[in-house]
This record gives sequence, C-alpha cells and structure tokens, in this order.
Amino acid sequence: MGTILDDTIAAISTPLGEGGIGIVRISGKDAIEIVENIFKSPKGKKLTETKSHRVVYGYIVNPLNGEKIDEVIVSIMKAPYSYTREDVVEINCHGGMITLRKTLELVISKGARLAEPGEFTKRAFLNGRIDLSQAEAVLDLIRSKTEESRKIALEQLQGNLSNRITTIRDNIIWACANLESYIDFPEDEIEPLSKEEILNSIENCIIELEKLLKTYDEARFFREGLLTAIVGRPNVGKSSLLNALLQKDRAIVTDIPGTTRDIIEEYLNIKGLPIRVLDTAGIRDVDNIAEKEGVKRSIKSIENSDLVIALFDVSEPLTNEDFEVIEKVKDKNTIYVLNKIDLTPFFSEKEFAQHINGNVKPIIKLSAIAGEGIDELKEKIIEVCIKDWKEEREGVVVSNIRHKIAIENSIISLKAALYSIKDKQPLEITSIELRSALDKLGEIIGVVTTEDILNIIFENFCIGK
Repeated sequence: MGTILDDTIAAISTPLGEGGIGIVRISGKDAIEIVENIFKSPKGKKLTETKSHRVVYGYIVNPLNGEKIDEVIVSIMKAPYSYTREDVVEINCHGGMITLRKTLELVISKGARLAEPGEFTKRAFLNGRIDLSQAEAVLDLIRSKTEESRKIALEQLQGNLSNRITTIRDNIIWACANLESYIDFPEDEIEPLSKEEILNSIENCIIELEKLLKTYDEARFFREGLLTAIVGRPNVGKSSLLNALLQKDRAIVTDIPGTTRDIIEEYLNIKGLPIRVLDTAGIRDVDNIAEKEGVKRSIKSIENSDLVIALFDVSEPLTNEDFEVIEKVKDKNTIYVLNKIDLTPFFSEKEFAQHINGNVKPIIKLSAIAGEGIDELKEKIIEVCIKDWKEEREGVVVSNIRHKIAIENSIISLKAALYSIKDKQPLEITSIELRSALDKLGEIIGVVTTEDILNIIFENFCIGK
C-alpha cells in the first residue's frame, strides 16, 4: 500500500447498514475546501473561515443541480491537532447507506480519493502522531472482545509499551556509544570499570526484555481469544456443552450421531478472557464423505487449539472412540470433562483417571443439559490458562506476535554481544550485535521499518480507519 501524503483521502468511517449517524471522513490539505464545495449553511457560514474543533450545521448539496443530499453537521479539525495531523473534516450524516455513498461520491468528485484500508491511521503514524505499536493498538481496541482486552489495547495505544521499549533502546544506545568510543581509539583498551558498566547495561536490558516475553502467551489470549476445542466421540454432549457455556441454543442437539458435521465457532467471555470455543464433529470411523471431513477438521482443531475440552459420557462404558480421543489429546493442554452426571454413572472419576495413565490434568464432572458444574469448568479454564495473569499484569504486556519475534531476536543479539565482550572478540563484532538489537526493537515502535511491514499491519484495518 503506497501512501501519497500530498493528496486528500476520504471514506465512510462507520459500519455499513442503518444507524442514527453515519460519518464520512476526509483528511488532507484540501479537505476543508473540498467539503466547502458541497456544503451549504443556512446562515451562510463558511467552513474555510471556521475555527478548528468547531461544528457547523447545514446541508450537503450537489453543486451541479442544487439537490439537497442530506441534513448534516460538519466537524472541522485543523492540522496539526487532528487524528492524522492533517486537516480533517467529518461529515455527520443520517446513517443510511444511500445518503453516505452519495455524500462520499460528491467528496471524491471534488478532488479527494478513496482511502485504502487503515490509511487514516497510517498517516497518523507517518506524520508522527503515534508510533507503530500504537497504530496496531488502534486495531486491537476496535477488535477487543472483553473489558480486559480493551484495557490492554488502550494501554498500548497510550504508549506504555512504546515507553518501555524506548527506555531499553536508550540503554542499548548508551552501551553502544561507550563501546564505540574505544573503537575510534584502538590503541586504548576498555577500562575495567567501563567494561563492567557496559556488561551490566546489556544484562539489564536482557532481563527487562525477558520479563516482557513472559507475558506474551497469556496476553495473546486476551488479544486473539483462547482457542478452545470441545472434542469427543458422537453424542457425548459437545453441542449441549457449547449451548450451556453460551447460555443460548447455538448448536443443534439431537440423539442422532453425526449431527454436527462442521465446526461451529463462538466467542465466550469468562472473567474478561475471550474464549474462541469450537464445537467439533464427533471423532469416530465413518464412511460418509461429509462426516469424514468433519472428523478430519476436528482432529486439526485439536492440533491448533490452545486448550482442549475432552468430553466423555459418564453414563455409558468408554468405547474405542473414547480411547482414541484420549490418545489424540494426551500432549495438549487439556481439561477432561465427564458429562451427564445427572444420569446413573457407569464409571467413577477415579476409574477414568486410570485410563489417562496418571496424566496430571484436571477432571471436571458436570451435566451440560442441567447446567450443573458449568461454573466449575469456567473456573478451571481460567486456572489452567492464565493462573499467573494477576502477577504478570502488574506492568506492560506483549500481546502481538510481531513484537514477540522482534524482542526474541533482540535478546539473541544482546546475548551475542555479551559473549563477544567476555570472549574478548573485536569490539566491532560487539557493536554490530548491539546495533542489530537496536534495529529489532526499533521495528516494534517504527523507528526502523519497511513498506512491507507497514502493508502487513495496515491491510488488516477497515477502510475509514
């Protein structure tokens, strides 16, 4: 996605469909003048003469025939005090798609071009209003599924992660500058005290980065959702459990084996943790092509999930299909669930534990139909997946895989720099490693970046943001 900062862009910034208000956003040096050409105030007010951060009432009018398109309120935000640090105009229309599209068409006819996905936020980054991690936080905030995920995104948007990364980079820059002062004067050896200070600075940077890395696995769950697969043989109650967790009839429940043939995905909020829960097809040997594909997808969902809820019917003897499920989930983060405890049990929890070969994983007993034990299952999900979250949540967290990889690579370079100093290798080698660490951390906040990185980040945004 190439951006030309000299032109003026426009887009509908509110969701498609009917609503009380719909907004057409325009950003660029000609934004105010463009809207002036299609706007008419009953009191004769001129947008070009309006002070920044003021609203003006009037009509959008087709200048070719004088036809009124909509009754609107126009917001003026002049550079640099706007989202993009350019002149920004927002036309607040009535929220119908025909009106919004007609208004957008008039804006484009007067010289603006249609914005690309994320281009308003990309301009905010390129114009220095926010750094790259903050730009990514905008999308995270839009997509947040729970209160906790919203808080994480907002903290990143406010620059908490950026500030931590910048502080660490400053310490690396200090070490690099001190080191390179000796490179310029090769006849001088590093003084013992200076060498110790450089080593301590690098070691402290590694410690700080490793602390950030420890937060990733759990913070990622809040950003992306904990991918949870409900698996088991047919008719053990997988769809009933999904409905009980969601507290609504989302999946079809029947006594006929193979009712669920495709994966059903829903979001669930458990104490602020977004759960992407998958109801899968029953795992068994089948000849039907559709059911066979469903079983194949179930097995794949086990491989890809963060958590597996393996379901078994306690009112019937364990079958070969049950043992196949036990085998497939043995190496996964698993909660074993014994369902249908409202019926006469055929085996006990202790007897079941023997079949999982003493595998130290939680076993929960419940009745999906009666709703008994559902709260205990939810508590166990939190305990198993984010048990240390309160302690780790004290500070800044890393929830983005791009940031995680950059931090890991930076740690590798810093450790190589430490080794080179201790091994008395040429100082130029240490300097290269330190500069590599700086570059990797710079990629997080956008100090070091490429067009490819920007394209990957902003193409996921909606048009209008």
